[in-house]
Amino acid sequence: MTSATATAGTQRLRSVSPVRLFLSRPEFGAVVGALMVFLIFAVLSVLRGDVGKGFLSVQGLAGILEVSAQVGILGAAVSLLMIAGEFDLSVGSMVGAAGLLLGLLIVQYGVPPTIAIVAAFAFALAVGAFNGWLRIKTGLPSFIVTLGMLLILRGIGIGVTRAITSNTIVSGLSTYTANDPVAQLFTASVNIAGGSFKVVLLWWLGVVIAATWVLTRTRFGNWIFAVGGSDQAARYVGVPVSRVKVILFMTTAASAALLACIQVLSVGSADVLRGQNKEFEAIITAVVGGTLLTGGYGSALGSAFGAFILGTTQLGINFVGINSDWYQVVMGSILLIAVLANTYLLRRASGARS
Repeated sequence: MTSATATAGTQRLRSVSPVRLFLSRPEFGAVVGALMVFLIFAVLSVLRGDVGKGFLSVQGLAGILEVSAQVGILGAAVSLLMIAGEFDLSVGSMVGAAGLLLGLLIVQYGVPPTIAIVAAFAFALAVGAFNGWLRIKTGLPSFIVTLGMLLILRGIGIGVTRAITSNTIVSGLSTYTANDPVAQLFTASVNIAGGSFKVVLLWWLGVVIAATWVLTRTRFGNWIFAVGGSDQAARYVGVPVSRVKVILFMTTAASAALLACIQVLSVGSADVLRGQNKEFEAIITAVVGGTLLTGGYGSALGSAFGAFILGTTQLGINFVGINSDWYQVVMGSILLIAVLANTYLLRRASGARS
């Protein structure tokens, strides 16, 4: 009797679990949302007669993916930190600060691009470690710690750059980096079917794959979920909570430095305001991708779909002739819908497991 019951239960799980598993995945809502947003703008483009151009062109797709990749690099790292129950509001200003450091070292002081890139990453990692250390030692909410760092980095960027160059922009980097092989790793592009696809797409893909692998295939990934579920419970089972949080803050800072290198070396200039509001876009990307604001649940892969939604919306609005002033309204609406949908799906998933 027991064997028959177990067999029946196993058969039931095999027939139901694939559907329930798919519906309970953090990425489910983001996948559906990405398809819907893309189809909406595709239909609007068809109605405008833009088939083969604008949104419905290879170059249009390349542009959407480039915008998505830039916020997606931040979003993947921010997702891991949010799953651990923390926030980093300084990533946007870190993009600007790391970019300014890179530009100043190359243009003003003649530092080779490779060394300047290493210095930019070292600076970001040091600030990220400090954010994590301060959060742990003081017990202050990470929201406050990183908000303070956002203002500090932005202010230092403005003050130092003006003191050195009498301006807030460092230009002329292309003269020093045009033939540098290391710089090409951040600026290369390839033309496919009339569209220019930038190397930032490969960086985005690599970051998302690495983050997903860490989160789902390593012990450190288990620690991230444990810390986000409960700090105290995680400590009781031997999870090095402080180390996990410091490493994750360093990861978000490093992702900002990566984006700074890509932007500065591609454009050929650094601007103190570069990266402004990227911290909010990264959080929206993570939330739309299925990561809960309360921590303990989320997906780095979902952040990629969330980034695609942002990129599609940002460029799609322009392609179909909608006033870009409405972009923030759309983003706010998507954020609210995503939070409601993620909460509902998590409750359904919890109910299914129970």
